[in-house]
Amino acid sequence: MKALIGRAGSSLLTSRALRNSRRAFHALSRNLRGDKPTIHYFHQADDPYSHVAAQMLAPLLARYDVAFTPWIVPPPDDAAAPERERLRRYALRDAPRLAREYGLEFPPADALPAGDIVAACNAVLARAVASGRFAELAADAGRALWAGDRAALDRLGETAGRADPASLASALAAGGRERRRRGHYLGAMFCFEGEWYWGVDRLNHLEERLSGLGLDRAPKGTPPLAPYRGLKLLPRPQGGARPVIDYWFSFRSPYSCISFPRMRQIARHYDAELRLRFILPMVMRGLPVPRVKRFYIMLDTKREAERAATPFGKSVDPVGAGAERALAVLHHAVKCGRGEEFVELGMRAAFADGIDLASDEGLMDVARRAGLDAETVKAALADESWREVAEENRKALFDAGLWGAPSFRVDGLPAHWGQDRFWALEEDIIEAMKGRAP
Repeated sequence: MKALIGRAGSSLLTSRALRNSRRAFHALSRNLRGDKPTIHYFHQADDPYSHVAAQMLAPLLARYDVAFTPWIVPPPDDAAAPERERLRRYALRDAPRLAREYGLEFPPADALPAGDIVAACNAVLARAVASGRFAELAADAGRALWAGDRAALDRLGETAGRADPASLASALAAGGRERRRRGHYLGAMFCFEGEWYWGVDRLNHLEERLSGLGLDRAPKGTPPLAPYRGLKLLPRPQGGARPVIDYWFSFRSPYSCISFPRMRQIARHYDAELRLRFILPMVMRGLPVPRVKRFYIMLDTKREAERAATPFGKSVDPVGAGAERALAVLHHAVKCGRGEEFVELGMRAAFADGIDLASDEGLMDVARRAGLDAETVKAALADESWREVAEENRKALFDAGLWGAPSFRVDGLPAHWGQDRFWALEEDIIEAMKGRAP
């Protein structure tokens, strides 16, 4: 019964029909009120991704015929951002590279800005929200903040104004409430008529939606401001040593599910060795995953799956026995040379085919299609040694500075988190191969 409910609920939640109905409802409500289409943007001053996103605000509003409502917000709750320190350290090295990829900027920073300068920046931003100048001033305030230039912030406050402490506290509280009311928890978030878009990584979806509504002022055929970053599959350097890709994944991670087929494609294209570093799901490692986060991830993964032409949406949550049994079989499948096949089929079973990996029938169906026989599955389920390997992989992931799935790295270079960074992975592969060429 649980599997049946899971399949039905997830299929409905991620269906295009429901998405289109929601969009039609929001458009109808807006038209009845006589309102202009409005983007709500939630900005966290000390979040590196918010500073990158802020640089896109003015171009976005110049191009699309929309209204704009900005909010300043506090950091997410601990439950929504587990391993907060690892996330902060990762963001500090990821945001500069992300900014370069999109032709933006991010000053080198070894640490998050101190609380007093963050407060000074938020005071300027709160006043900019009130005066209607947020899109104009947010990037400049962020540059001063991340450069540690208090004098520049003070000058900006003198010319543009700054909120007093009571008004600032009120603005942050209001932003946090509005973010919760609309159903999210992070900064650098765009919300448009019921759907959320994270930073510059998801602007391609927002731009597509705005264009579909006829709100794009640019001539037809003009490239979007933030194009989708798919696989590049660059020419492979000749003569370099074979690169090794460490790929950390979880059988309960929707992003792992949609990323793995492309990871295999990358490994084949560059003739790289793909090391499967399986880990237990976050919730099974004692890390919380709030309901609002699970809900957003499923909807976001569905959009990304459509971009990557990967099946997704009809799911049976493999948390608990499903994940453990799948990892046990995978441990033996790797030894048989069928690991990649089992991973891809297993995650597709859980998130696209609605197969219950906790059931003997479901697990055996996946194993059989991956080239494993019943005796191998039986032996695997009786063998607990996979737990030691999963723990070793978790420790290696933490040593790499990361905590969640999917994550990956090339030849011991800095690791990347999330299926949005395949472009960085490919660049790392090229550089690693060039560096080793004789």
